[in-house]
Amino acid sequence: MRVSSRSILAPTPMLELTNVDAGYSGFQALFGISMSVSTGEAVAVIGANGAGKTTLLRVISGLLPATDGTMTMESVSLRTTPPHKIIDTGIAHVPEGRRLFPRLSVENNLKIGAYIPAARAKFPERLAFVYELFPRLKERRAQLAGTLSGGEQQMCAIGRALMSRPKLVLFDEPSMGLAPVIVAQVFDLVRRIRSEGYTVLIVEQNVRQVLKFADRGYLLEAGRMVMSGTAQEMLKSDEIQKAYMGI
Repeated sequence: MRVSSRSILAPTPMLELTNVDAGYSGFQALFGISMSVSTGEAVAVIGANGAGKTTLLRVISGLLPATDGTMTMESVSLRTTPPHKIIDTGIAHVPEGRRLFPRLSVENNLKIGAYIPAARAKFPERLAFVYELFPRLKERRAQLAGTLSGGEQQMCAIGRALMSRPKLVLFDEPSMGLAPVIVAQVFDLVRRIRSEGYTVLIVEQNVRQVLKFADRGYLLEAGRMVMSGTAQEMLKSDEIQKAYMGI
C-alpha cells in the first residue's frame, strides 16, 4: 500500500519563532531563538532563573517587542500585530505571579479575561465553562481575589486566560512561590487544561515536574536555546540531570 507524502510530513507549527532577538533598554536578553509549538502539543522551556524564560513569553504575547527574527501564530506575523491584538490570534498568557486584581472579585477578574469582542459575546458560555472546570472558583466567585489561597489564585489566573477561548496558553512559572503540595495541584490543573484540547507552552524551573507533563522541551541558558528534544530524552540527559535535578 502506498503511503501518501502528506501523511509523513511533520505537522505545521501553530507557533513558530525563527532567529528571534529581544532585550530591555540596550540589554540583549534573547539571542537567535528558534522554536515551534504544534497544535495539541505541550512544550516546556526549562532553564535556571535569569535564563530568559519569562522574557521569551513576554515577547510572544507582545508585552516586549522582538528586535530581530520572525514570529508567527498560525502564519500570522506576531511582530506586525499590535500588542493588544495578539490575543485575537488565539494566544492567552498566564503570567508569573498570577497578576490578579486583588481588590476585585473572582468573577470580575474572570470578566477581564473576556474583554475582546468575540469573548464578550459568549461571556455566559465561557464563564460556565470555567466554573465547570474549576468548581472552587464558582464557590468563591464573590470573594476578593487577593484573599484566595495560592492554588486558588492560580486557578483564577488560568480561568481568566481561558475566558478568551484561546488556542495556545502560555504558562509562566506556574509553580513559583507555592508549597510542594500546591505545586502538584497546579500541575494537575495544567494537565486538565491540556485534556480539554488546549495547546500549551510552559516555562518552568521545576524541571522534573514539567518534563513529566510535556511532550517536548527546550533548554534555555543565558538567552540561548542550547538543547531540544522529547521530554523523555531531556529527562534522561546527563547534563540536565546534573544541572537541574541534582542527580
